Amino acid sequence: MNTDEATIRLIVLITVVVVAVAVIFSEPPIPQSLDYHNFADQRSFVGVPNFLDVVSNLPFLIVGIWGLLVVASPKYAGSYITSGERWPYVVFFLGVVLTCFGSSYYHLHPTTGRLVWDRLPMTLGFMGILSATVAERINVKVGVRLLPLLVAAGVLSVLYWSWTEAHGQGDLRPYYLVQFGSLLVLLSMLLLFRTPYSRTWCLWTALGCYVAAKLLETFDSQIYDLGHVVSGHTLKHLAAAAAGYFIVLMLERRSPRGESVLTTGG
Repeated sequence: MNTDEATIRLIVLITVVVVAVAVIFSEPPIPQSLDYHNFADQRSFVGVPNFLDVVSNLPFLIVGIWGLLVVASPKYAGSYITSGERWPYVVFFLGVVLTCFGSSYYHLHPTTGRLVWDRLPMTLGFMGILSATVAERINVKVGVRLLPLLVAAGVLSVLYWSWTEAHGQGDLRPYYLVQFGSLLVLLSMLLLFRTPYSRTWCLWTALGCYVAAKLLETFDSQIYDLGHVVSGHTLKHLAAAAAGYFIVLMLERRSPRGESVLTTGG
């Protein structure tokens, strides 16, 4: 990719970020709907309320630990051109592990207060994979250095929402920007910039699983009403964990293809 082409692509990416921020904050503050906590499957089992919505978080723990082991293993050192590229994945999989506990805690007794502990670890996942993609497709040093800033932004978006809820003026806009804005920026980078690694299909499949998870969440009660076997929200957890699995698979099997990102920063 020549310098002019790379510059144009960066301008397009920056434009996407600016437009996403402008669209989100052109809306009035968005409070948390109390209806959100009214999940379709509220059955208890062995004394555990909302049993399936709780235990369906277990795959997050399995995938997260598996991913951390893969990132730490010398066996997969060839999956990274530079060692610094591991750190965003450490944050990503740590977020996956913590999501198991945070989401389980929330679903035992769904309330706005407990929802904070569900959303905080998810921001680690969003920001970790965003940082990893910047490092791999645009600039390694920039991607790694952005990691703590992105994580701080994600955590603050949840804390800000929680604070505004506590003061009677809930505002989800920063959190929505972190969740959906990061997905939009990630998709833009996948389309605009080449990767020096193989197994890109794993990342696309992970994105597909995440989109499926959001659709399953949206149709929670409709899916449950099909036979009262399983709800959309329970399936959402499984689909989101599957997204993490495909990231693990990518890191286990990918290899450099001899291509360079825009610049590795030296």
